[in-house]
Amino acid sequence: MKKPLFTGTCTALITPFSDTGVDTQALSRIVDWQIGQGVNALVACGTTGEPSTLEDDEWAKVVETVVTQAKGRVPVIAGTGGNNTAHVIMQAKRAKELGADAQLCVTPYYNKASHDGLIAHYRAIAGATDLPIIIYNVPSRTGLNLQPGTLAVLSEQEHIIAVKEASADMVRLADMMLISQDRLDFYSGADEVIVPLMALGGLGVISVISNIAPALTCELTDKMLAGNLREAAALQLKLMPLIHALFTEVNPIPVKAGMSMLEYCEDRLRLPLVPLTSSNRALLADEMRKLELLR
Repeated sequence: MKKPLFTGTCTALITPFSDTGVDTQALSRIVDWQIGQGVNALVACGTTGEPSTLEDDEWAKVVETVVTQAKGRVPVIAGTGGNNTAHVIMQAKRAKELGADAQLCVTPYYNKASHDGLIAHYRAIAGATDLPIIIYNVPSRTGLNLQPGTLAVLSEQEHIIAVKEASADMVRLADMMLISQDRLDFYSGADEVIVPLMALGGLGVISVISNIAPALTCELTDKMLAGNLREAAALQLKLMPLIHALFTEVNPIPVKAGMSMLEYCEDRLRLPLVPLTSSNRALLADEMRKLELLR
């Protein structure tokens, strides 16, 4: 088994914007708050960070800001994934130069790929850089569902260290864990199934909810890592209404609204995303108040 990059809670950070571009001051403040609340790792420019609307120089600015502000206190993972292998390799090399500890590499979307294509894609990335790779499987976003047999081949590849699994299909997850034979670590990419995934042997979560509830998310993963299943399950259930409220509209629309309520950023997204509707904003605020995240 390769040494885990992290165990526990990793926040997939939002990217705060101002009218002049990326708000690096707000991002730095968020990084400090997250680490102070106990998170174990951070993702810069994952799906929650709106990377599809960032120019390459903006993407680099976000990664650099998070790395600089983290100051080595927790690992920083750069989102590099895409459907253009050459561009992914370019970003992986840049992320390494900027000081990232690993890369989160989503399966190709839209053009997608066959079994052989996926293997060639990830082998090319792993062969071009030694920056550790976390494969990100999120079929609801990509239209492509990584198969256990494909993962079995990729698990033998040097520099591929883990999987972020966001399908919430525990049967497939068990098959993926079995077929990779302890060569990979697994993290939940769906906040609603942190406990089930960790009960099967996963090491934690790469989380959306931890943007606004970092301490509670850390408490949940800490309980699971300590073997306290009953209390962890109770906390998972307690968090479910907030998790549902964070996905009433496409991520990161609701979580950015939540972070703006906490005064960590402006409620500003880039088209084609638009701010949360007033009814869903009221629902989210209500659930945040119930958990004493918002007064």
